[in-house]
Amino acid sequence: MTIKNFSIEYDAINSQNIFTNGDTINGRIVMEVSKETPIQSLTFIGKGSAKVRWVEHHGKRNRYYWSDEKYYDIKQHILRTMLVMSTDFIAQGRHVFPFSFKVPNGKMPSSFKTSTGRIVHKLKAELKQSMKLTKTAKAHFTFVSKADMDIAGLMEPQHDCTDKKLAVFGSGTIAMDVYTKKMGYQPGETLQVKVEIHNHSSRDLKPKFELYEKQSFFAQGHRRVHTQVIVKDKLESINARSKEIMEKMITLPRNVPPSILNSSIIKLEYRLKIYLDVKYATDPEIKLPIVVLPAFETPARNQHPGAAAYGFEDFGGLNQQSWNQAPQPSDLPPPYGAHTVYPPLSNSDKYGKQRRTGTKICQGNILRRPGKWGGSYSGHYTPKASWQQGTEEQPSPGLTSPEIRPAIGENQHFPEFPDG
Repeated sequence: MTIKNFSIEYDAINSQNIFTNGDTINGRIVMEVSKETPIQSLTFIGKGSAKVRWVEHHGKRNRYYWSDEKYYDIKQHILRTMLVMSTDFIAQGRHVFPFSFKVPNGKMPSSFKTSTGRIVHKLKAELKQSMKLTKTAKAHFTFVSKADMDIAGLMEPQHDCTDKKLAVFGSGTIAMDVYTKKMGYQPGETLQVKVEIHNHSSRDLKPKFELYEKQSFFAQGHRRVHTQVIVKDKLESINARSKEIMEKMITLPRNVPPSILNSSIIKLEYRLKIYLDVKYATDPEIKLPIVVLPAFETPARNQHPGAAAYGFEDFGGLNQQSWNQAPQPSDLPPPYGAHTVYPPLSNSDKYGKQRRTGTKICQGNILRRPGKWGGSYSGHYTPKASWQQGTEEQPSPGLTSPEIRPAIGENQHFPEFPDG
């Protein structure tokens, strides 16, 4: 095999190995070849997208639902020939092509992965050769969106109430009021709950708490929901014909992922449920929304404002065990002269304003060949149809309409999640 290794890797900027809007990811595409090899183009791609897939069983028939959503698709041409039939050559050995990628600004959802849906942010390299299949290399990176402080009522007190009249196996009425200081919290922060209970019934009551997450997936006008309890607890029983005011401190786990509220096909929400356990009767309950805000560590370089900038105390880092970790180079680089390192594109190359003649690359010796060096950076998503040869126009970043396809029939193929 001529190409012995083709991979892409990047450098972490903090111990959590997470990135947010506006961060710059520095990395390299590594290619090792056993002999002089012809190449048509080498392209770097930064991509963010979401996908949902699920199946519903209706008797003997199965209905499949899926939907896609794209946030950005950024291409940077590291090497490409000017003419369709022209070719560049790289010499035998190990070659390193550096790249620098700025994560787009805009309201994009954080990385997320379940069996039903996922939100993926990845770096990808594509190598094209004449008469051969395109080779690809990719690396996922963990993206955590900056806190959206424009959510209505995020830092305001919450209050809700409910009442119930007992008619069977008891008599009288029950009333409950619940208060919290705010709706937005960081992982590791303590949520203070105040509960006021008026038990004018003949039954004893047991107040209970549940903090749970709610995952919602949307496709073709249908929704699939998964819930999971994160924290549950209870208070002391309330005697019949009595009134109690009680407070409860609930600490959010440090590894809880932030809320996802800015995707049209995937939502990750949290609810605080307070209910009164009444035997042989429907339990009165109150549900209050809780928004989990991201907590950022101060990066070693390219520092960005963390949670403290939004008026919160820093509660430490997230547990990244449940998230994809980016591959990092495990071996020391070879000694000087053992491989070729190519400088990143200049600012003029970056925006495609200058074009240079293509080259043959031989461990530092450059031989002229027909072709073209150039490149383009952008922070904007462009639909696939516009990514054609010679196209440079890229629309504004941000959320795009999800790609909705009709549901599949009984005997048709159901598209699985791709490897990437």
